[in-house]
Amino acid sequence: MDTEAAKLIATALAIGLGAIGPGIGIGLIGSKAAEAVGRNPEAASKVQTISILGIAFAEAVAIYALVIAFIIKFA
Repeated sequence: MDTEAAKLIATALAIGLGAIGPGIGIGLIGSKAAEAVGRNPEAASKVQTISILGIAFAEAVAIYALVIAFIIKFA
């Protein structure tokens, strides 16, 4: 296997595995936020604020994985 093929495989693994965690995390945040609003509709604005913040942090992890994938591919 030459180095270019190894770089492509490593790039695919970096972004593929790096996106699984945030994807699952965002799904869990959304489902728990919907459950919380269903149980207590008056707290919808607080739940929405906290869930948007949690989604932003989870998405940051996926962006870090994308940056690592680009570094692997072009370095």
